Parts: sequence; structure tokens; C-alpha cells
Amino acid sequence: MVNLIWVGMTIIGLIFAIINGKMAEVNEAIFTSANEAVTLCIGLVSVLVFWLGIMRIAQEAGLLDKLAKLFRPFVKRLFPEIPDNHPAMGYILSNMMANMFGLGNAATPLGIKAMEQLKSLNGGRDVASRSMITFLAINTSSITIIPTTVIAIRMKYDSASPTEIVGPTLIATMLSTIGAILIDRYFHYRRIRREVK
Repeated sequence: MVNLIWVGMTIIGLIFAIINGKMAEVNEAIFTSANEAVTLCIGLVSVLVFWLGIMRIAQEAGLLDKLAKLFRPFVKRLFPEIPDNHPAMGYILSNMMANMFGLGNAATPLGIKAMEQLKSLNGGRDVASRSMITFLAINTSSITIIPTTVIAIRMKYDSASPTEIVGPTLIATMLSTIGAILIDRYFHYRRIRREVK
């Protein structure tokens, strides 16, 4: 569906440009944007490689394991259906740690693995389980301590203070995560009350 929306928007934009005689501007924007996209990607790769390296050092030093142990009791309360020492819990914790350090690209494969494990716990059904919904809500809102991608973009465009986004990002993502958990729990308990009736 998303692909159809993008194709539709592209076609509408091109038709609008043709009708208004703006195809020259569209062509220029396409080539300029492509050049900027490549430059930006290369800049982001260097920052992501740096932070992935830092994360790997933290993992080898045992810091991520300590953080995961610190968060495990809290995460266990969020996912009571997941048995102790199940691989899903490890993937969920790893995904949360990657998101905390702003490594969305690294968090994505961990999130996919977590969903696969949660689906197996759900008996392979195509209907989302409580844990799957909770994980999706938390993964989408995800507390971010160091927004590496945003910092990289701000550095690329010569921001005077690229790291000043850290504080507001932390506050905003904490509030969004709390909101996501509260909304998730509200709908979960509302569904339970309906089933009891």
C-alpha cells in the first residue's frame, strides 16, 4: 500500500509540474537531491560506523550486558508472557539498547528477530499478541539518549552546536515512551474487561 501511495504522489507531482511548466525545476531538484543524498549517506555512514564501533566496545566490555540486566526486571514486567531466558527477551533488550544510543539501523534487525521470536511464542499465528503490540509501541517511541543520526545530519549541515539536540531528544523520547506504555496498557486492560463481560 505504501508503494502505491508513493507512486501516486510521484505521478501527481509530475503531472502538476507538466501542467504548470515546472519540469525544468523538477529535473534540477532530482539531480541536486540525488547528489545531496549520496553525500549525506556517506556522512551518516562514518558516524554510524563510529557509534557501532563504540557499541561493540561497550558490548565486549560487558556494558551492554550490565545495562540489559539493569533493565531486565522492568522489561519483564512489560512482557510477562515471555518465559525467562527466552531468545525474544535478549533481542528485545538488545533492540532497546541500540535505540537508546540512536542506532536505529542497528536496532532494526534486532527488532525483526524479536518479532520473529514473539510470533513463535504466539504459535505462529498472524494475529499480534499482547507482547508484539507492546514491543511495537516501545520500539516506535524508543527512549534515545544519544540521537546519533540527527547529530550527524546537523554536523553535515554545519550546525553551530550539533549536540544541543541531546537534551530535548531525551525528554521527548522519554515522554513518548511513557505515553506509548500507558496507551498500550489502557487498551490491553480495556480488552480484558470486554472479554470478562
